[in-house]
Amino acid sequence: MKALVVGGAGFVGGYLIEHLVREYGYDVLATKLENEVIDSNECEVCDLNIMDSASVNQVLNRFKPDCIFHLAAQSSVALSWKNPQLTVDVNIKGTLNLLDAVKNIDSSARLLLIGSGEEYGLAVKDNEPIDEENAIKPGNIYAVTKATQNMLGGVYSKAYGMDIVMVRAFNHMGPGQSEMFVVSDFCKQVAEIEVGKKENIMLVGNLSAKRDFTDVRDVVRAYGLLAEKGRTGETYNVGSGRAVAIQEILDTILSMAKIEVCVKTDEKKLRPSEIPMISANTSKIRKDVGWIAEIPIERTIEDTLNYWRNRISGEVNAD
Repeated sequence: MKALVVGGAGFVGGYLIEHLVREYGYDVLATKLENEVIDSNECEVCDLNIMDSASVNQVLNRFKPDCIFHLAAQSSVALSWKNPQLTVDVNIKGTLNLLDAVKNIDSSARLLLIGSGEEYGLAVKDNEPIDEENAIKPGNIYAVTKATQNMLGGVYSKAYGMDIVMVRAFNHMGPGQSEMFVVSDFCKQVAEIEVGKKENIMLVGNLSAKRDFTDVRDVVRAYGLLAEKGRTGETYNVGSGRAVAIQEILDTILSMAKIEVCVKTDEKKLRPSEIPMISANTSKIRKDVGWIAEIPIERTIEDTLNYWRNRISGEVNAD
């Protein structure tokens, strides 16, 4: 079996490649941008810009995958406010290029479109986990593009008989994630403070927001099971089912710090619009493919903090 991981150089890509090879024995082709690196000897790697429709068609025609995981995205909510044009181009136009390429070569490949829990946005009510049948009301530009991607997947699946499964992945985290994301950002700052690379002031944004966090290693396990057992044309939430306040995340990280850390709000980290609380109802994915999140949030935070400690220590020693 052949699996194509589009956008394999990102945070999730490395974990997914390893999971597909080791758990399923897939022959994997992972794509990346020209300036990116995929540090893996477990897969074939090629350059691909999903904005280039001819190149997308060429890769699919050459590799002929049985399953496609579409990870290529501009995935930062904060960056989507700063660069909405890029976010729309990559997340909508790039997805259309992939959908059309699969349709044009008359492929029977299963396609997983990875969306976001942010799509539900302001539709969240009553502090209850939200299920896939709930209306969506995106509250930021990134969420709008992912909601559009989901709708396009549904249309293509029905109109052209394509084997497409849509995913709404809630916040995920773990070692190796970019510091653009809150847990990794906090862990990096603590690691820098501990070795004196940064002054003892930790900058934070809104701490009252509550989000559903899942370890990336659980997330890729969900993707593998959905590729194997998910129902065509359906959307699945992937999350822990529990909303955690950013303040609670911060407190956990500070409890693991080796020194006392001063915390200060940074206005630049506050967003123009913030959804107060969101968590996933995961009964559908549990029923259809047997998946639940297993890794405790404390372990994920500790692993992420140690990742940054090792990386920062290496940088300091290199200096």
